[in-house]
Amino acid sequence: MTPRLRVVTVLGVLAATAVLAACAPKAPGTEGAAGQEVADPTLTIATTTDVVNFNPLVGNSRSDYWITNLMYPHLLSIGPDGQKAPELAEKWGYVDDTTGFFELKPGMTWSDGKPLTAKDVAYTLNAVKKDAPAGTLYGQLTNFASAKAVSDTRVEIKLSKPDASLIPEIGFWGNVVPQHVFEPAGSVAKFANDGKNGGWVSAGPYVLKTVQRGQSYTMERVDNYPLVAGGKPKAAKVIYRVYPDVNAEILSLKNGDVDAIANTLPPAQVKNLKSTAGITVEEVAGLGYAHLTYNMTKPALAKKEVRQALAQTVDYNAIRKVVLQDQAVSTGSSPIMPVLKTFYDDSLTEYVYNPDAARKLLEQAGYAADGSGKFPLTFRLIYSLQDPVTTQWANLVKDGAAKAGVTIQLQGLERNTYLAKTNAGDFDIYAGNFAIMDDPATNMALTYLPKGAINYSYVDDPQLNALIDKARVTFDQKEQVPILQQAAKLVHDNVYDNVMYTQNLYVAHRSEWSGFAVKPSELLSIVNPISLASATKSGSK
Repeated sequence: MTPRLRVVTVLGVLAATAVLAACAPKAPGTEGAAGQEVADPTLTIATTTDVVNFNPLVGNSRSDYWITNLMYPHLLSIGPDGQKAPELAEKWGYVDDTTGFFELKPGMTWSDGKPLTAKDVAYTLNAVKKDAPAGTLYGQLTNFASAKAVSDTRVEIKLSKPDASLIPEIGFWGNVVPQHVFEPAGSVAKFANDGKNGGWVSAGPYVLKTVQRGQSYTMERVDNYPLVAGGKPKAAKVIYRVYPDVNAEILSLKNGDVDAIANTLPPAQVKNLKSTAGITVEEVAGLGYAHLTYNMTKPALAKKEVRQALAQTVDYNAIRKVVLQDQAVSTGSSPIMPVLKTFYDDSLTEYVYNPDAARKLLEQAGYAADGSGKFPLTFRLIYSLQDPVTTQWANLVKDGAAKAGVTIQLQGLERNTYLAKTNAGDFDIYAGNFAIMDDPATNMALTYLPKGAINYSYVDDPQLNALIDKARVTFDQKEQVPILQQAAKLVHDNVYDNVMYTQNLYVAHRSEWSGFAVKPSELLSIVNPISLASATKSGSK
């Protein structure tokens, strides 16, 4: 492969914060109170889950992500169009096919006064590669060899082999942690980072101060935060308050007990909240998808005909219309999102809802129905009770399977239990969603390669493996596209992943708050660091 220089240059980090998604139209009377900006307000945000891991290199739940992201910066963020954008790094790219780099914004410090330098970045990446924590970043480091700080602001990355996605993906997914805090604690995979040894250290806009499990997480402003206009967050405190479910969150928002809801709204509530006085609804671009994954370590689900049959027992249109209120679109049962127009293959068509055809496939797989029309097939489907959308459509999936003579036992779980069972492979069918699938080559590597961090189907298809590996070392996008489309077709035809839809997302906040920087996906949304540091509250004159 011919070496080539690939550099992304950013003229100014602050320019990225100026791009705000447009607010949804407000109903009469929903405008915020006119007047001057409230000085040093407290921003209270609702969530439905506690933090499991305060170590950002391990955590993988939404609340983990939302809170640790406010302390441990990413090298890159993502823009409203899905393209990578600057955060801690001002420039990034490749010197050649096996050497990448990041140039950091100078003058960054941790909240204890120690400088944040390229040494922290190099330490973080090298430690994750060595200790293999269970977080998303480790899954991105397959072709990472080592990182070295060559100056206070420049870190260079050595790759074990060419990988066109490695630099942008580790930049986006990897939090940078303070070497002087994490290194003395030993393995980054085992470090709890629970604040017991003198509290937390932050290089984000806020630092965690008080934890009351099941109730709240209180964060205080870090006065020196140069990534936001003015160099200082507007709100003096951010408090995440834990609620049992989204209905309790919405009631508290309407009552003014919280200022915003972190998680996206159930589709049925969007119209109602848009017409509620004092509430603003923001639209968030979706970069992920909802899906059903069939555990191929189970003998029945290892049969292609069974997976194809199950795919034909789902009424996708009904789910999108009834549950999603037409706030979702089909991907053509493809794992590549339509918004990624360069890569998307519109020749792939969605699986057809046809219980009778599903029965014939099951008979071809060697199963016979009894006198009542039931096949000897029972599958346990797990889903998160904190996900109201999936909770609704899981029942439709069960009903559709029953029409084809297949029994599905629903197991709704508290979210952290659900995540644990997912990671352990303790399920027959997994129902859920991935929030951000931003790079097809990397996403397929994580989802479908044998050691992929989110390979919940446990697929190991040599042809698919070869295509994904080839795409990851193909730097020319025109050459990469047909490779990835072939891989997507294999996933589609073999039902290695039943991708059901990609959803348009909506979040809500009190109308007296403004200035949020909306970014794609539920993980970033209005609760990304730049957004919360920029949010202002207006009061009466």
